[in-house]
Amino acid sequence: MNIVSFVYNLLWGDLVTIPLPGGSSLGLSLIVILLIPTGIFCTVITRFLPIRLFPEMLRLSIEKKSANGKENALSGIEALIVSTATRVGMGNLVGVVAAVSAGGPGAVFWMWITAMIGSGTAFVEATLSQIYKEKDPLYGGYRGGPAYYLHSLFKGRKKKSVIAVLFALSGLLCWCGISQVIGNSVSSAFENAFNVPPIATAVILCAISAFIVLRKNISVKVLDVIVPIMATFYFLLTVYVIITNIGALPSVFSRIFHEAFGIRQAASGAFGTVLMNGVKRGLFSNEAGSGSAPCAAAAADVNHPVKSGLLQALGVFIDTIVICSCTAFMMLIVPETVTNGLGGMDLLQAAMKYYFGNAGVIFIALTLWFFCFSTFIGILFYARSNVAYIFGDNWTSQTVYKLIAIVNLFIGCMAAYTFVWDLGDVGIGLMTVFNVLALIPLSKEAVESLKDYEMNHMKKRKTGGEIRPFIKKNSEIWQEETEAS
Repeated sequence: MNIVSFVYNLLWGDLVTIPLPGGSSLGLSLIVILLIPTGIFCTVITRFLPIRLFPEMLRLSIEKKSANGKENALSGIEALIVSTATRVGMGNLVGVVAAVSAGGPGAVFWMWITAMIGSGTAFVEATLSQIYKEKDPLYGGYRGGPAYYLHSLFKGRKKKSVIAVLFALSGLLCWCGISQVIGNSVSSAFENAFNVPPIATAVILCAISAFIVLRKNISVKVLDVIVPIMATFYFLLTVYVIITNIGALPSVFSRIFHEAFGIRQAASGAFGTVLMNGVKRGLFSNEAGSGSAPCAAAAADVNHPVKSGLLQALGVFIDTIVICSCTAFMMLIVPETVTNGLGGMDLLQAAMKYYFGNAGVIFIALTLWFFCFSTFIGILFYARSNVAYIFGDNWTSQTVYKLIAIVNLFIGCMAAYTFVWDLGDVGIGLMTVFNVLALIPLSKEAVESLKDYEMNHMKKRKTGGEIRPFIKKNSEIWQEETEAS
């Protein structure tokens, strides 16, 4: 715990302190210093892609079939579903609740900013993961992610890149931490809603998880069913709450913007807390720049890398701008007297009880179960390529890591301290540091791919010209795809 606390403070503690009027100050962590400039850089070099190509993102979201029909390969939208499972799962309930609990309503604004900037980063990292993807001899289809493009950038004469191995290890550490957060959140919600002892929740959750994740490819099929249904149902419910309380929205926006830049927060020295909690939980929610979602993006069977990049950029919008905002609004519309002194899942359950009585408490517990369950399946999908990069292609290492994750899920159900959040934050922070090392040097390749897609695919699709296949030198996969085309 001391080691984790030390690394946590190194990554998320105040590395630079900026004086503010009134005698207060703003502390910037290493992660913020890395992510914000990188996000702005990626947004600028892609010519504000999240806004400019938003209609193209929506068009791609209805392409359901994989490009080449490879066995066990995912289509672009299936890869988006896997990444959305982790974003919409933990981030939209637990992450938003944590941000508002620790940073107040103003943290929501900084979550929005993180998402807007992060869409460009998500595009670049997902496109690179496609460019450098490999065939997956164990599960079929493709695999990849930051470990693989970091390998290309830093390998030198060695068989493995030290930086790539460190990224992969950080990812495995992060996902163990998230497993604990999942268990902790579900067990506390079920105890509040149904008086179910944490040990009972732990046994049932771990048993169901083991049945699914220890089988070869059933996890993706489960996510294909769970994620669209749960995301749509939750979204419609939150929209109903917002519409029926539409008169309260102006005051909610006022609180968000006032406390994001509020004089009270700055004067009390809490402005840095508001900003940092918004950015930190925003990163945890949309994952842009951390290198998690590219592990799913690489598995997509698309005929151009940019398609996967655009879909992952859309995923950031769906996650934070749409669903995270709905969760935040539901909590903030409730009168402050109802939620005073509450934090964590107690805050969200109190809000749901205000709207729907005891049925709301039960609903949010069940929703959390499905959201967190899908997140657990999603992070183990991410882990496949990282385990393979470190330990090679064998079922033993894949199975051992899955068992370790299930043990962490069990531990999280029984835990009742914030250390589980710190462990996840340390992992995602280390992933971000290593991932950013590659994003700027390799961003030129993502931009060149984007230009090719706009000139060759989008333009010729409108004019009816012949679409030339994407060409990537020194890539066995993309050479095969070119020859097949």
